[in-house]
Amino acid sequence: MKANHSAGDIVHMRISDVTDRTGIPARLLRYYEEQELLVPARNASGYRDYSDQDVEVARRIRQLLDAGLGTATIRTVLPCLTERAGRLAPICTDTIDDLKREQARIEASIEALVASRDAIRSVVDTGETAAV
Repeated sequence: MKANHSAGDIVHMRISDVTDRTGIPARLLRYYEEQELLVPARNASGYRDYSDQDVEVARRIRQLLDAGLGTATIRTVLPCLTERAGRLAPICTDTIDDLKREQARIEASIEALVASRDAIRSVVDTGETAAV
């Protein structure tokens, strides 16, 4: 690891170090920055200078994206999330409402996908029955 630190210092890392620690590709870390989700410091040479906190934020972003949230929603809820017992937990009441809306949106998508799957299954079953 290229990070420079001593006891009590903040760890400063390059993007490759964050990729190694999180498994998140550098292009996605740059995308998170473009979306204003992650804001690493810049050193005198202009290179990104990530801290341990940035690593945790990147992990949270990845977790929220994997959960199906869009970057606009993540931008809204990310400042209002903390980690408790290894799980993300909201610390702002508005965040709970935002997440409930997202949950409803995802559930509606699931219902639409199930209906599509069932319609295709019906066509396939009908075709297989006719072919016998």
